[in-house]
Amino acid sequence: MSDILLLHGACHGAWAWDLVIPPLQALGHRARAIDLPGRQCAASLSEQAEAVVAALEGPTVLVGHSAAGFAITAAAEASALVAGLVYVCAYVPVAGQSLAQMRRAGPSQPLAGAFQLDRARGVFGFDPARAADLFFHDCADANGAVARLCVQALAPMETALTSTARAETLSRAYIRCDADRAIPPGYQNDMARGIERKAALPCGHSPFLAMPERLAALIDTLVRAN
Repeated sequence: MSDILLLHGACHGAWAWDLVIPPLQALGHRARAIDLPGRQCAASLSEQAEAVVAALEGPTVLVGHSAAGFAITAAAEASALVAGLVYVCAYVPVAGQSLAQMRRAGPSQPLAGAFQLDRARGVFGFDPARAADLFFHDCADANGAVARLCVQALAPMETALTSTARAETLSRAYIRCDADRAIPPGYQNDMARGIERKAALPCGHSPFLAMPERLAALIDTLVRAN
């Protein structure tokens, strides 16, 4: 089967994929997750991409959640070992636009007022009072998930990729989350317009907690279709 590397979104960690890795492995894949640089401290998008590339041990499909759409795309631009990309309710980078610019260009701003910025440290977090409803409203332990969130490097949110040309030549797939309260599903559709293989799950922004086995099965289906 495939080597699959799973990358977490902003303010999360490798822990987000704990319930997805066993079913992927049971389906025959070599699945694993890493913490991206920038958890609890400043870091750059380049450092995140370098960490992804350093973790590759052969041709690998990268799966990125939310903000990690930027990290997996940047890694694809940097390494020929990236064999495919799966975006899970994620930002699909456009050359010359940062994630922050793309978010502000969206049709609505559900995250407005939820950010807690610390520019002196180069990090940001989410208001815990808002996080459960935004990210985990359909998860069994929303409060436990909120407690695991951390501050995250700000620079990757404000850095544009100069090119997405190689990434766009790869096998790509997009998983839309139809009850997402953080990234509007319609905007996910817009960002995925140039991606041939698309699928959807009837859940919020955290399918890895709300329906991990269904997410794993969908990733498996999309990877096998390469």
